[in-house]
Amino acid sequence: MADHKHGTMNIEVQEKTFTGFIKASSYVAYAAIAVLIFLAIFNS
Repeated sequence: MADHKHGTMNIEVQEKTFTGFIKASSYVAYAAIAVLIFLAIFNS
């Protein structure tokens, strides 16, 4: 069995995926807030 040394794994792909996920989540949150504000302003 191979010995694993902490901190030696290449996590570049995981970091890019996480960054993309956070960016997409932020866009969705901003869009939801904008929709809520729009509904609050134009509520009959």
